Amino acid sequence: MFTKSKIKEPVNDRIFLIFIYIFLLIILCVVLYPLLYIVSSSLSSSRAVSSGSVWLFPVEFNLKAYAAVFKSSQLMMGYYNTFIYTIFGTIINVVLTVMIAYPLSRKRLYGKSLVMIFMMFTVFFDGGLIPTYLLVKELHMIDTRWAMWLPGAMSVFQVIVARTFFQTSIPPELSEAAQMDGCRDFRFLLSIVLPLSKPILAVMVLMYAVGHWNAYFDALIYLRSEELFPLQYVLRNLLILNAADSEMIANTHQQLRDEGFEQVLKYAMIVVASIPVLLLYPFVQKHFVKGVMIGSLKG
Repeated sequence: MFTKSKIKEPVNDRIFLIFIYIFLLIILCVVLYPLLYIVSSSLSSSRAVSSGSVWLFPVEFNLKAYAAVFKSSQLMMGYYNTFIYTIFGTIINVVLTVMIAYPLSRKRLYGKSLVMIFMMFTVFFDGGLIPTYLLVKELHMIDTRWAMWLPGAMSVFQVIVARTFFQTSIPPELSEAAQMDGCRDFRFLLSIVLPLSKPILAVMVLMYAVGHWNAYFDALIYLRSEELFPLQYVLRNLLILNAADSEMIANTHQQLRDEGFEQVLKYAMIVVASIPVLLLYPFVQKHFVKGVMIGSLKG
């Protein structure tokens, strides 16, 4: 009778593995603790936060800060604008990236190497902030939503990743078989290529969406009207410039303000601004890893 015998791992490998786990645990604590502290502080009383009683879990749990945050019309308008910028901006980004990356992945496209050279040129040599601003101004996009969408409508890095994915995942024989059945290129792209490209589409959606959600510098340069400001720009004014929204603290007693209520408000605003991206990531995480690995390594 044969008995199953497990090969013992060498001692050096075990020690090395233990060091790796310890190192990853330290990194996890360094990344996780600030997030946990902010969430706990936002759910604690202002007196507990100002006295330094909060270090891990909420102390004297209350939701006054969140109630005050959601009363702010300025913050809610920023939320609305950011959703608009993120949804429509991501759609524009993904459509343009696919329309450029897929033709570049096909061998029969004439001059694709020259197109790639021009695109790579823009990566190494940028026109700069002032020429870009003058171009946006001449196109009459200053203080319009288009200024948040069009100047960064396509990322060369994403085009390269998507092109590599199409090259390795969509064989030319599939295109030839579809053509023999009378399928044209555009129909082939919509009906066959895109359904087979969910991982890379998930990667692009996450990358572009997070970029739009966190963008505030473009708003700082191109936008003038408060009703167009995105959430990150509003948060910058409230958190960094300490320009507290009067609607948030309108019904707050002076004693509560003295106990550091505005500090708790800042923590609550950070949590509210981060939740949508944190909720989006688990849904695309599975495709995200696969898409990045195929799109970057096999090229």
